[in-house]
Amino acid sequence: RAVLHEAMEQQTISLAKAGIVATLNARTSILASANPVDSRYNPKKSVVENIQLPPTLLSRFDLIYLILDTPDAEADRRLAKHLVSLYHEHVELPKSDVDERFLRDYVAYARATCDPDIGRDARDALVEAYVRLRGGNQLRARRAKAIAATPRQLEGMIRIAESLARMRLEPDVRAADVDEAVRLMQTATLAAATDQTTGLLDMQAIATGVSAADRDMLNALIAELKTLIENFPVPRGSPIPVADVRDQLQDQADVELDQTLFLQAVAALVDDDVMTHHVRSGTFVRR
Repeated sequence: RAVLHEAMEQQTISLAKAGIVATLNARTSILASANPVDSRYNPKKSVVENIQLPPTLLSRFDLIYLILDTPDAEADRRLAKHLVSLYHEHVELPKSDVDERFLRDYVAYARATCDPDIGRDARDALVEAYVRLRGGNQLRARRAKAIAATPRQLEGMIRIAESLARMRLEPDVRAADVDEAVRLMQTATLAAATDQTTGLLDMQAIATGVSAADRDMLNALIAELKTLIENFPVPRGSPIPVADVRDQLQDQADVELDQTLFLQAVAALVDDDVMTHHVRSGTFVRR
């Protein structure tokens, strides 16, 4: 993780081998894969919680695809037939129409000789696409305070659009390349960055690991807890049982009070010097 973070943030790789210390430039694309925690993806959790990669690292990938094992009769039948055929003799593997050596040489030639420029049409398309991603879902995004795109996504769209033009060995990036880059990014991040509680596209869930809905819920719980502590019928400086406070919060809530969220709210109020938390005695003391 540390090596990936340095390569993706600073575009360098630090080496220390046999007494030689060097810093090399990282000039390659990164294709990474990760398994979810407990080997099973939980759709009720965010991508950061499922993979347990730091948000600062995960948000640096331009495209994030979720490959989920969902039951599908036709796909399961094809997979089963392929696996069973591997145990037969004289199995003929499917051949590709593209020669592997030619493809490798073509990619190397394109990277070495083609450096497409972003023309006026492509620049205008990139600006409009970014503004559309930021405000295309304006009313719903304003209500949930969700951010559908950040400048990091704009840089990703530029890189993808340039790569599409480089694939064709063209000197300029077209507006169609920008449209395809936007489509790829939306398709890739739609499942990864969608907040399961609101159904909105929220890139902050990847950038920070916390969705806008969870952030709003935590802020509301902090405000409720602060009001309850300040109005609790005991003299200032007297202990307040944690169980009583939690029970009152649960009575006011419409759903089951999450223990992790409750502890985060307690920690926030302790940091703000609103109260102290005595873990051993299980009490709060209002300051």
